[in-house]
Amino acid sequence: MAEAGQGVMDAVVLHEPGGPEQLRFEQFPVPTPGPGEALVEVAAAGVNFVDLYLRSGRYPVPMPAVLGQEGAGVVRAFGPDTDPHGLRVGDRVAWANVRGAYAQFAVVPAERLVPVPDAIDDRTAAAVLLQGMTAHYLVHDSHPVRPGQNVLVQAAAGGLGLLLTQWVTLLGGRVIGTVSTAEKEQLARKAGAAEVVRYGPDAGDVPLSEQVRALTGGEGVAAVYDGVGAATFAQSLASLRPRGTLVLHGAASGPVDPVDPALLQAGGSLFLTRPDLTHHIRDRSELLDRARAVFDGLARGMLRLDAVGDRPLHEAAQAHADLAGRRVLGKVVLVPAAGSDRRQAFASN
Repeated sequence: MAEAGQGVMDAVVLHEPGGPEQLRFEQFPVPTPGPGEALVEVAAAGVNFVDLYLRSGRYPVPMPAVLGQEGAGVVRAFGPDTDPHGLRVGDRVAWANVRGAYAQFAVVPAERLVPVPDAIDDRTAAAVLLQGMTAHYLVHDSHPVRPGQNVLVQAAAGGLGLLLTQWVTLLGGRVIGTVSTAEKEQLARKAGAAEVVRYGPDAGDVPLSEQVRALTGGEGVAAVYDGVGAATFAQSLASLRPRGTLVLHGAASGPVDPVDPALLQAGGSLFLTRPDLTHHIRDRSELLDRARAVFDGLARGMLRLDAVGDRPLHEAAQAHADLAGRRVLGKVVLVPAAGSDRRQAFASN
């Protein structure tokens, strides 16, 4: 019988940074859980922009590296001297902000695992946790949305954009969303966007900020949630009302150049923040609270995942290319092939 750390598994491995072609589907050693860690059989892995940053070298990682910052699966073993935090072998769990999900097995710190309710399937859990918790802190902490506020959501038809749009609407806010295609516009409106503005070839010549002000009686929005970065930053800032907040939560188009603080004064005593999920799930209680809010919202029908695409694990490179090329509607998850012999081996340990 195989044991944790023995044998090989299917994995997507990065040997050197670069484009999607650097992602190699190959056999890789099954990892061994150490003290404080658990071995999880991966049922699905979410694909996120942070994976693209890691692959390209923007965020350096030791090589060879198995990417994937988000996953869901089943606990198969615990390392020595590990506090299981109430979990048991065989429990369904999910995690975010821990690398290694693009594989059949992953080692995850036990304190970072969250239990998955029976009402949530594995692929949904893998698709929603990272972006769901991100949306939660963005609308509750980075800029707490108040009833009646106008807010701008950049890339409103992406996985995070759709969740942000739904959550802002639940809190009583009014969403103006930006999208690039008619199909994406339909998704954004279905998620609750009151207004949708196009960017890209169909956008026309009117700057985004002027369109936003026309939709808000000339005032501008209370907040902009911008995960696009360099390509949208200037217009996001120009779309704010006095004392508005630009929440720059990503850089899909590249990092923003250094900003002169005088721009914030000139725009009307504006606020600028660059938050990160890591700082909003610093302890286990906060992690569990945010995860419960996400899963409960889905189970109660308050939140929806209307666009989740599945790809087999070996198509990770194509998934990265599609995400970078803005050809993705909603969220993509990678699904490892079932390794029945390995699964049975770990189940017996």
